[in-house]
Amino acid sequence: MRRNEMVKAAFLNGKFIPGEKARLPVLTPGFLYGWGLFESMRAYDNKIVYFDEHLKRIKKSAKLLDIKCPYAADRLKEIIYEVVKMNGFKDSYTRLTLWKSKKGADVLVTVKKYQPYSFRKYKEGFRALVSSFRQNDDSLLAQLKTTNYLLYRLAYGQALEKGFDEALILNHRGYIAEGSRSNLFFARDKELFTPSLKCGCLNGITRRAVFNLARKYKIKTFEGNFTIPDLINSDEAFLTNSLMGIMPLVSIEGHYIGGKIKRGKLSSLFIEQYTSLLKK
Repeated sequence: MRRNEMVKAAFLNGKFIPGEKARLPVLTPGFLYGWGLFESMRAYDNKIVYFDEHLKRIKKSAKLLDIKCPYAADRLKEIIYEVVKMNGFKDSYTRLTLWKSKKGADVLVTVKKYQPYSFRKYKEGFRALVSSFRQNDDSLLAQLKTTNYLLYRLAYGQALEKGFDEALILNHRGYIAEGSRSNLFFARDKELFTPSLKCGCLNGITRRAVFNLARKYKIKTFEGNFTIPDLINSDEAFLTNSLMGIMPLVSIEGHYIGGKIKRGKLSSLFIEQYTSLLKK
């Protein structure tokens, strides 16, 4: 996703500061060992989408990783909204990052202007490859959004290098886990399928939103172990994350999903309904 890299204002360890002055000491455990967590959030019209869900997830993960956040959820909300306001973007990419420090945690909030994919991209959909990197589905870390992000960056780099939009990551058993920056859904006979959390995927916030929308429209959804042939032989597929929302997935290494070159009806329904949620 194209993003404006300018950060006008940030919050770092108790202070609101100009973005270019955000600095951290390099000898903290968070920096040296990738011992940290982050949440990428969409602020639409200065409202954080699924704000409570993001904060609950990072708080729960911080407890598991022994990272002691110095702020309660309500105070974090105030801080994040203040940084959003200070940057002045109507639509923004907001990131909360916690690092392990010697005394507890370093806390950083940054905001950048959100630049969405074009309408054409949502119509044509993503093309993906299957990464050679594998997810360790037995690891607790597979279900946490940590700053130790090398697996995903390497997989995404493979996709970009070969001209694809996304990389699908398999686990060590050969089942689909997730995308390098997304969760995966596919449809067959008007039913939805997605890798289970036991496959090693992140329980994404937008992933959960899709489950809620599916219940609303009485669409059956199944979690399980799925292979690349299962995906290619489905009727349609889409990817989800908090920034791009819902993006159709149309092909895997040149193989069109369901033999179609355009997004399917369920993908269109979920895109429409999710977009309407952002504006409430």
